[in-house]
Amino acid sequence: MQRILLAITCLLVPGRFFAGQNPPQIVEVRTLLATDAAHPGSAVKAAVVAQIAPGYHINSHQPSLDYLIPTDLKLNGNGRVNLEELSFPKGSLKKLAFSDAPLSVYEGQLVVGALLKVAKGVPPGAYKLEGKFSFQACNDHACLPPASVPVTLTVRVVSPTVPLKRQNVDVFAQLKFE
Repeated sequence: MQRILLAITCLLVPGRFFAGQNPPQIVEVRTLLATDAAHPGSAVKAAVVAQIAPGYHINSHQPSLDYLIPTDLKLNGNGRVNLEELSFPKGSLKKLAFSDAPLSVYEGQLVVGALLKVAKGVPPGAYKLEGKFSFQACNDHACLPPASVPVTLTVRVVSPTVPLKRQNVDVFAQLKFE
């Protein structure tokens, strides 16, 4: 019964509350690369950094309950630069007013890693990947409707003789790829 009430709260209450209004901006995202460019035939690490507004959380990539909407990232390859792997952090368990059990959530800043592969023989240039970061934001009492934010990532490919410069070291130190 409690699961049914939680599901109804998460799905119905926000729609009525925000009907006719623009919902607040809960999650803002930005993209980063671990190097200033990439070489043909190499892997490059990317990150999507999501900033979640204070007072809100989003369900983790692997939510505690099967009916909760997981956080997800989709990046569409372009044949020259393609997504190889995603790396989501483990969520934090948090006890919320509307649930008897703690739920796996993200709060504050979330860093999702993406391992990209540049195809062999790709000529120098800038290659754009587009996608979306999907989530369901909640506060302690109710959930907003599921939402997504567009994500754009541009990888600059350079000749193999051009040295690469590391950047965003602090962000990429948090990521673990298999």
